[in-house]
Amino acid sequence: MSDLVLETKGLTKEFRGFVAVKDVNLKVRRGSIHALIGPNGAGKTTVFNLLTKFLQPTAGTVRFNEHDISQAKPADIARMGVVRSFQISAVFPHLTVLENVRVALQARSPKVFHFWRSIRELDHLDAKAAQLVEDVGLGPFLHTTAVELSYGRKRALEIATTLALDPELMLLDEPTQGMGHEDVGRIIELIRRIRKGRTILMVEHNMSVVSGLSDTITVLQRGQILAEGPYETVSKNPAVIEAYMGTEHG
Repeated sequence: MSDLVLETKGLTKEFRGFVAVKDVNLKVRRGSIHALIGPNGAGKTTVFNLLTKFLQPTAGTVRFNEHDISQAKPADIARMGVVRSFQISAVFPHLTVLENVRVALQARSPKVFHFWRSIRELDHLDAKAAQLVEDVGLGPFLHTTAVELSYGRKRALEIATTLALDPELMLLDEPTQGMGHEDVGRIIELIRRIRKGRTILMVEHNMSVVSGLSDTITVLQRGQILAEGPYETVSKNPAVIEAYMGTEHG
């Protein structure tokens, strides 16, 4: 099996003449944490949408485990093991933490559409759901409704529902956005724990999170790759400092 779990070649997206992403050649190594960073308008969200098939490319290819998924649908790649968290993970506010994760597990069950069956037929999912809840540090909140959770713990719950889909490649869209210091630290530790046996590609603005977690960083500017490498190298790149880090790291 190739060392690369995800690879794009010449990935390009145009919107009525505006080129949002241009000729992006991205290589994500299996088992790594790979961060996609860049200033506002750099094209990060568009790249994520292209990778998760919410947008179709104008040109170029996307390959997952050496299979061309350029024209696949979101549900198809989710079944293959490419799952995006936070923007598409459903958290039902008036269900408990356990129930939310059980719903996600049910999506993988062969009885997913058997709505007329007894709710007790889902009881066999409870042990697995409880284990996932424990894995993301929400064990004490098992029977708490999602609406009662803090913002950071809701994010942890969203990760649990994503893990329920058993992703091989997990895409995290700004996992610490809007969090206080304590919640940021909790999510960093959670991402470290869940990386075992999977690959993580994330968009993140918090540079302390990026530096503390990432094996490789790709910097986008105006829809193109500006620089790539480990944080130690990228953070000292004059073009990156000028384009993205500015006075914060000047």
